[in-house]
Amino acid sequence: MSLKITRRGFTRTGVAAITSSFAGSGWAQAWPSKPIKFVSAYPAGGLTDLFARAYGDYISQKVGQPVVVENKPGAGGSVAAQAVKVAPADGYTVLFAISATILQNRVLYSNLPYDTDKDFVLIACMPAGNLPFVAHKSTGATNLKEFGEYARKNRTNIGTFGPGTAPHVATLELNKHFGLQMEAVHYRGEAPMWQDLAAGVIQAGMGSFAAASNVLQSGAGKVIAVTRTKRMRKLPDVATFLEQGLTSKVFQLTGYICAVGPIGVSQEIVERLSALIVEGGKSERIQKILDTFGIDETPLGHDEFKKLYAEEGPIWIASVKSLGLTPE
Repeated sequence: MSLKITRRGFTRTGVAAITSSFAGSGWAQAWPSKPIKFVSAYPAGGLTDLFARAYGDYISQKVGQPVVVENKPGAGGSVAAQAVKVAPADGYTVLFAISATILQNRVLYSNLPYDTDKDFVLIACMPAGNLPFVAHKSTGATNLKEFGEYARKNRTNIGTFGPGTAPHVATLELNKHFGLQMEAVHYRGEAPMWQDLAAGVIQAGMGSFAAASNVLQSGAGKVIAVTRTKRMRKLPDVATFLEQGLTSKVFQLTGYICAVGPIGVSQEIVERLSALIVEGGKSERIQKILDTFGIDETPLGHDEFKKLYAEEGPIWIASVKSLGLTPE
């Protein structure tokens, strides 16, 4: 008895054979075949958590699998980093943290339970935008030169959101530039810092645009400079530190929220996750978030992130070392 195969029958038979072959070789189990977990190194409500959830939702819609966000705050992101370090390198556990977790922490903590270069693969990073430097209205300053003149005649305190942070480094560089002894006052986060600035307890502070918005809207403070090499779209009339003559690289560095995985995640999965995060940054929902926070840049993919890390990482580390802090 001969077997007659029609074109339709051949197509069905061929597809079935190919599917069976791929299933046997593991293709049917291609990533992702189960929920993905994003471990946020900071509590719910902050930008790191917000990004993890927004990008997680976008990725979930694209790949058809849930993306669950788990918050593991503590020790500058070290608690979350340790948890991701020991997770299977299969692309289902991703750390969302800030640049300090993978860079500055190696200076700030004496017994860091991870080594970024050995324990993690860089996936993508999401720039956190310019940091506005805000002077209290009592200073009368409209630019850095005027602020320096005020500080030369008056005791001046600059708020930071913690030792070793960008505002702490900025205070040191401002002192070098103007030949002053302005004091860095450390707070546990931005909220109490901006509250004290609004009350006139401190004379200046530096942090995120969104967190400073109440101070700016009330008129208690004025932005007199911004970090990075380009001005902010929301503050087009405010010159950068560089434009005002402060040429130190620390004022040009990129602060970011990053996505990294345990070392050993396959290049294919890294590239896929990277592409999804870059795509997500262009979505309407995330574009609205970026606008709210005054962030002008969209995510950098895997290759761009590696380049940024290699170029700016040593500068971040050296700048924190220059503060002479005793590691915790």
